[in-house]
Amino acid sequence: MQKLNDLSRSLNPLQLDGTLIAVIEMSLSSWLVAGIVPGVERQPLKKLVVDENALLKLLNRWREEAEKAGHRIERIAVAFEAGRDGFWLARWLRARDIEAHVIHTSSVAVSREHRRAKTDRLDTELLKRSFLGWLRGERNHCKMVAIPTIKDEDAKRPNREHRASSESKVGSSTE
Repeated sequence: MQKLNDLSRSLNPLQLDGTLIAVIEMSLSSWLVAGIVPGVERQPLKKLVVDENALLKLLNRWREEAEKAGHRIERIAVAFEAGRDGFWLARWLRARDIEAHVIHTSSVAVSREHRRAKTDRLDTELLKRSFLGWLRGERNHCKMVAIPTIKDEDAKRPNREHRASSESKVGSSTE
């Protein structure tokens, strides 16, 4: 029996003709956004400065491209790997009626080869494949992280700060 909070697969059926799919490879200085846009042959890829409004503008532009190609977009699904600043963006997107998901970093399978190529472009392709499988409801493509509320996230912060300050005191007493 499936649990209600099962984040190992999507519970919403995927309608590819009406769903704009985007993944974001995030860094401190830029975001690389890759998309699957219904009715558009190319697989768009756009580098943005770290700016949520620029991301929203890009998603709306891709929606317009799909609609010009005769596809009515009813769902925009965006995903990115969990990281330092991911939860605020997921909450921000959800407040604008965009389905946002945060992928558990260790759940995306990567090649274990010693000299694996590593670029943001390759990472977005891997994220797209994993997210697409998850959206189709297939298990074992990737797992999502529950997005905490601001209150829940802030409740964790004092412990982190307390732990960090006690560690610095321990370090200073040994000098």
